[in-house]
Amino acid sequence: MNVLLIGSGGREHALAWKLAQSPRLDKLYAAPGNPGIARHAERVDIAANDHRGLIDFCLRNSIEFVVIGPEAPLVGGLADNLRTMGIGVFGPGKDAAQLEGSKGFTKDLCRRADIPTAGYARVGSLDGARAALDDFGLPVVIKADGLAAGKGVTIAYSREEAEAALEPMFGRSGGDAVIEEFLTGEEASLFVVTDGHTILPFGSAQDHKRVGEGDTGPNTGGMGAYSPAPVLTPELERTAIETIIRPTIDALAAMDMPYSGVLYAGLMLTEAGPKLIEYNVRFGDPEAEVLMPRLEDDLLDLMIACAAGKLAGRPEPVFSDRTALTVILAAKGYPGTPEKGGVIAGIDAAEATGAIVFQAGTSAADGALTASGGRVLAVTAMGDNVTLAQGAAYAAIDEITFDGFHRRDIGWREVAREAK
Repeated sequence: MNVLLIGSGGREHALAWKLAQSPRLDKLYAAPGNPGIARHAERVDIAANDHRGLIDFCLRNSIEFVVIGPEAPLVGGLADNLRTMGIGVFGPGKDAAQLEGSKGFTKDLCRRADIPTAGYARVGSLDGARAALDDFGLPVVIKADGLAAGKGVTIAYSREEAEAALEPMFGRSGGDAVIEEFLTGEEASLFVVTDGHTILPFGSAQDHKRVGEGDTGPNTGGMGAYSPAPVLTPELERTAIETIIRPTIDALAAMDMPYSGVLYAGLMLTEAGPKLIEYNVRFGDPEAEVLMPRLEDDLLDLMIACAAGKLAGRPEPVFSDRTALTVILAAKGYPGTPEKGGVIAGIDAAEATGAIVFQAGTSAADGALTASGGRVLAVTAMGDNVTLAQGAAYAAIDEITFDGFHRRDIGWREVAREAK
């Protein structure tokens, strides 16, 4: 089977690495891909938002199946367009992708389906937002309604901070935002694969969104992650599936927008039980970089069954009992304006330690690998626990030469718990 993978980041490199292991694969293409993905797939110079170009390529090259990595093409309806042309695709249609494309849509769905989540107000003007702030205590969470690459969230500890976060959201016509109650607890990420009826658990992870050590500084797309997340116990996972994910899938089906693909629930583990923070309609980044090395099943076979609506009766995917931990190497200036062009060396030496180096924002020219984005590399290692996986990841990073930065405390909460 010929397969096309859409995307160019570290998530897509991890997916390409795993898809390339499938016996069902004949040829893997990636549009547009990156230099790391080129080790597993033939790159195609077509942008992820070029629907016509991607469909034409599929028809010309006998592509039977497409895996859509990033959220923007899903929210833009690429999966619908591919299905219209008779091409198999892993990923939800445009309507269901509103779970990530609109925070307000998801919060309204939670209210109707009685899904546990933070109290909220959906606001469409700056004056309305200022008035709504009066109903919330501090701190308060401010979210842009649409896609924001993981960086559209502000936790405001004062009224002034809250208003400062809201003002740019209404600087253009049609702005929208969600104001949320601040939840206390520990965050965890839960993944499932669903065909709109059957739900199969697909692992857990814990991400580190803040740019600085000790979880300080502004939010980023993610500075590292580990999987599994022991804090999300089997009992809590079952509760989250029964009270959050299953009602969501059922509600979408009732709205005639069935969900097919991977669904990623960001959870807050509160004293009252798991509550939904937000949904993503694709594999996370950097979560994919820790899920894929742990997955022991055929990813492509699972995706094909999901797309065909044939998950019923299928066993749950098998994951290694070991821990995977990934650390992001970022360019200076990230998450603001990252510096580009820094030369990267030592990847082979890093992988010689047993780690896997997934490339994210990289370019290749004149025999040199250089930084071309904010998050540049995701260095992933395995271990029997978080402490050992963390040590292995940093040992690999120490082999890499790159004038950027990274956190040295990924997994710190679990490392502290393991030390007790």
